Amino acid sequence: MPIETLDDFRDPEKCRRLVIKIGSALLVDGAGQVRVEWLRTVVNEIVTAQERGQEVVVVSSGAIAIGAKQLGFTHGGRRTLAEAQASASVGQISLASTWSSLLTERRMVAAQLLLTLDDFEHRRRYLNISATLRRLLKSGVVPVVNENDTISTGEIRFGDNDRLAARVAQACDADGVILLTDVDGLYDRHPDDPEANRLEEVRGVTDEIHAMADGGSGSGLGSGGMTAKLLAAEIAERAGIALAIMDGQHEMPMGRALAGQTGTLFLPKREDSGRRAWIGGRMRFNGALTVDDGCVEALSNGKSVLAAGILKVEGEFERGDILPVYDENRRMIAKGVVEYDWSDVVAIRGHSSEEHEDILGHTPRSAVIHRDHLVLL
Repeated sequence: MPIETLDDFRDPEKCRRLVIKIGSALLVDGAGQVRVEWLRTVVNEIVTAQERGQEVVVVSSGAIAIGAKQLGFTHGGRRTLAEAQASASVGQISLASTWSSLLTERRMVAAQLLLTLDDFEHRRRYLNISATLRRLLKSGVVPVVNENDTISTGEIRFGDNDRLAARVAQACDADGVILLTDVDGLYDRHPDDPEANRLEEVRGVTDEIHAMADGGSGSGLGSGGMTAKLLAAEIAERAGIALAIMDGQHEMPMGRALAGQTGTLFLPKREDSGRRAWIGGRMRFNGALTVDDGCVEALSNGKSVLAAGILKVEGEFERGDILPVYDENRRMIAKGVVEYDWSDVVAIRGHSSEEHEDILGHTPRSAVIHRDHLVLL
């Protein structure tokens, strides 16, 4: 049975496996110290969830903010990449120690996983993450995940733990994701506007929903604003995973939000298979294709990407790479596994299938991106 309401997040029949993401602004105070007493109430909620038969994975921010304070860095340790990496390497020790200590108080075992975007972009590494998480959960362990900021660079970073949480949920086959933040959900305009209204439920993130988002991080400690949370919701929905944004500022934040039925619930409009969900969640690319309106219509009717409809080829990709597909207005409409190297796609772009063998000098493939390896967005 899928999640249909906020209450379902505490029902082990509907939410057997839950991912909880905690942002820096909640976990770390203005002095760069972990809010231990607040975090202890979250740990109590995790233990309660396990006692009722749920498995819990935590995605925890805070390492950079903690380390920056210890090192005396300004701007929360995010002034330069080197400062962020140094802050993370120091702060991660304190963060992991705090989680381990608080879980040990409740006779729970914590595990630490430090991951990068690259770990999820490569299929084999993604499957290894999945296997590790499943084994830890089977053993009753609480995995505590964070982005490995000590080695990440701009090209291989998530940049926010909201999307990391959604990808972790995909990898461990979770039923639900809760993003604890400093607002109580998505509003139809900036929450400070007196006319703003909170959305209780969203079924499929659309362009209109994205237009409501405020892209900034209000605390200055984190890197994820509402835009990042909507991107996380899109990743989750492709795998049939429900996601909720809840106010985490109070003690026992999840129980409080559920008791008051406050938050925004994002329900998936479809569910892709494991491999298709992985393709749809891909964030890093070696190139891109732009297609004409005829191809866009064909894709919406379940067809493949053919060379005749390709208007533009970007990047030097190889066969087997995952590429985004854009329409003429530069809107990403799909992602899929390309069947040709970039040079071959350049050569056959705009040409009908009957011409491909003469152009390439070998028997062509049936499509540039076959519909079986294509995910519509």
